[in-house]
Amino acid sequence: MTAVLAFDLGAESGRAIRGELREEQLTLAEITRFPNLPVRATDGSLRWDIEALWAHIRGALDGLDERPTSIGVDAWGCDYGLIGADGALLERPYHYRDARTDGVMTRVVQALGREAIYETTGIQFLPFNTLFQLCAACDQHPEVMQAASALLTIPDLLNYWLTGRAVAELTNATTTQMIDARSRAWAPTLLEQLHLPTRVLPDLAEPGSVLGVVHRTAHIALAGTPVVLPACHDTGSAFAAVRTGKHTAFLSSGTWSLLGTEMPAPTITPAARDLNFTNEGGVNGTTRLLKNIAGLWLLQACRREWNGKAGSLEYDALLASAVDAQPFRTLFDPDADAFLHPARMTAAIDHYADTTAQPAPRSPAEYTRAVLESLALKYRLVLDSLEDVCGGRFSAIRVVGGGSRNRLLNQFTADATGRVVLAGPAEATALGNVSVQLVAMGAVPSLDRAREIVDNSFPAERFEPRVPDAWDAQLARFKTLVELTCA
Repeated sequence: MTAVLAFDLGAESGRAIRGELREEQLTLAEITRFPNLPVRATDGSLRWDIEALWAHIRGALDGLDERPTSIGVDAWGCDYGLIGADGALLERPYHYRDARTDGVMTRVVQALGREAIYETTGIQFLPFNTLFQLCAACDQHPEVMQAASALLTIPDLLNYWLTGRAVAELTNATTTQMIDARSRAWAPTLLEQLHLPTRVLPDLAEPGSVLGVVHRTAHIALAGTPVVLPACHDTGSAFAAVRTGKHTAFLSSGTWSLLGTEMPAPTITPAARDLNFTNEGGVNGTTRLLKNIAGLWLLQACRREWNGKAGSLEYDALLASAVDAQPFRTLFDPDADAFLHPARMTAAIDHYADTTAQPAPRSPAEYTRAVLESLALKYRLVLDSLEDVCGGRFSAIRVVGGGSRNRLLNQFTADATGRVVLAGPAEATALGNVSVQLVAMGAVPSLDRAREIVDNSFPAERFEPRVPDAWDAQLARFKTLVELTCA
């Protein structure tokens, strides 16, 4: 028996999960779950309460009954902390939904050209990418940047506090849009062209590396425990958990939706650039060719509004009510700028409906159905684009993450795409984290074998397309809405 500890941090919560391998069966046990809530700074900016996250991590370590074989951390991409010369954090990390980057991406693209940036990085253009956050930081608070000696993404920062080693894990570093996709190294020329400091870039390490050991200052009782770098980007860990391959696309479904496939090398072509696909680093030298799509964040934001007004509306009840709501009443592009950080999500959906001559939803059930149908149709468009870029056809979609439990969305996805949907495991990110640790510790001979163990231990649920013709009839309408958003 081998047991490892995975910290899996998401945009709403974090978990400490014990992964145990016994006789070729893998089991997970959640040790603790804790909230991850942004806070407003005195200047009105949106920040991460990183000190609270660190306290929860240390509390989870305090509560362990036995020493794990190793520890691994994964989290979200793009956001970062700045370390000063004395090794201390200079300020709370900004949240990627903070408005400080509004308009920055447009200015950077105008200065360097979309083609030049993509040719180097192969990364999807998103307004909150670290490249644009760093430009905003240098423009708005140059004194903070001048005091910084290292830039560490969120999992790198937590690993630094665990081990004392300031290193950038590659899969998360690629989300910064500051890595050369082909060389898997920093792209200093890109930063220098924007007058950004390259001195803050730490050394890079591949996933599967043993970073170091828990330092006594982090936890006395666990000092000396190996700390492994999984794919520290949560989607990278989710990819690591399952086999997809030539005919099965990958969809990580949660706060964000990420749809793509695993490739042996970056796909940096005019088509990939124009369709805004991203080439992120993966395990074993692979590349994750995918596209970020606004995911269940849309429904999460609506639910927070409703729970503030009329008690608690549980997700199961919302999904059950959405089944009987009128189909295709209100559709919208989930990736429209209006939905990135609105004051009220329902108001943003209402405004979109009004400007596109559609009836607005009238109830939580109708909002829920509008969100899920719009996501499923966006998956169809992105899947079609992915096939254009790859030059093949995917016959199935493997859905993992918390959204894989959303059976209504899974069925909508099967219907909208006309593909078989294989749903699960829900805990793919934690399983990928655990799997890479098991390989690094020698408990499993290879990642291929680890993926076989995951498949056998956590079988997927199958969803067949039922009414694809009804969804095909809505596709042209949806494409028109997306084109209006982009115009």
